[in-house]
Amino acid sequence: MRIFVTGGTGLVGVRLIRKLRSRGDDVVVLSRREQAWERVGQDCTIVTGDPTQPGDWQNKAAECDAVVNLAGENIFARRWTPVFKERLRSSRIQSTTNVVSAISNNPKRADGSPKVLVNASAVGYYGPHGNEELDESTLPGNDLLASVCVEWEAAARQAESAGVRVAIMRIGVVLDKEGGALTALLTPFKLGAGGPVGSGKQIMSWIHHADMTSLLQLAIDNEQARGPINATAPNAVTNKEFSKALGKVLGRPAFMPMPGFGLRLLLGEVADVILSGQRVVPRKAVGLGYHFQFDEVNAALGDILKR
Repeated sequence: MRIFVTGGTGLVGVRLIRKLRSRGDDVVVLSRREQAWERVGQDCTIVTGDPTQPGDWQNKAAECDAVVNLAGENIFARRWTPVFKERLRSSRIQSTTNVVSAISNNPKRADGSPKVLVNASAVGYYGPHGNEELDESTLPGNDLLASVCVEWEAAARQAESAGVRVAIMRIGVVLDKEGGALTALLTPFKLGAGGPVGSGKQIMSWIHHADMTSLLQLAIDNEQARGPINATAPNAVTNKEFSKALGKVLGRPAFMPMPGFGLRLLLGEVADVILSGQRVVPRKAVGLGYHFQFDEVNAALGDILKR
């Protein structure tokens, strides 16, 4: 299969591309940098372009059997100024609109079957919640990230009108020692200053990077994978439980709390993403027959951080 990937040089994208290449897929990667092969490998085709802008890259996307759209500004990249909030939104919605335009121009594979768009979204769709379980049928929240996710998903589903199968991955906290939230937490824990953040009661819906890439592969391959799919492990944990598990794996203490007001002073408004949470369950993935390699956080962290 020939697969077009945006956001391929990011944490999830790099892992996914390795997996697709290992099974023999041809992978075409959209990047602003010609040197993207340094991240994704020389056995991929690199197309230079900006997903937020229409361009010749859309013709390359239209030639592929599937598109995986992972493009989007990192929400933790900087403080949430009005300008940056607009970048968070436009980097997702505009990229998706351009991807949809490309694939909709040529929506069928050579054998006449529909092409597939696997589009990223996030568990932020649900907004802040307490301990109740949230599945794919749960209504969206009303905060900034929820509103962005609603627009993001709506933009992706425009491809359905052209006959494209659309799967939307609502991604939780991806655990990976190569980057993301976990690497940010490792330094204080290794210094003996790790511990819960805020009340520690907020729920963290996490996923091991191996399950994340396998779920993306399932969404590409399984014709029944349509609409929103929660990309989270079955057993979410509280922030306090996660901190305890991380400290145990590292052999370091995990009792030094960071007050919520301190985190807000440090990060600004984005701190509220860390101080709130959701208990998201992967009901649709399980219904599609997916079996998680890592469904408990202790085992997941042990595998990722094994020496």
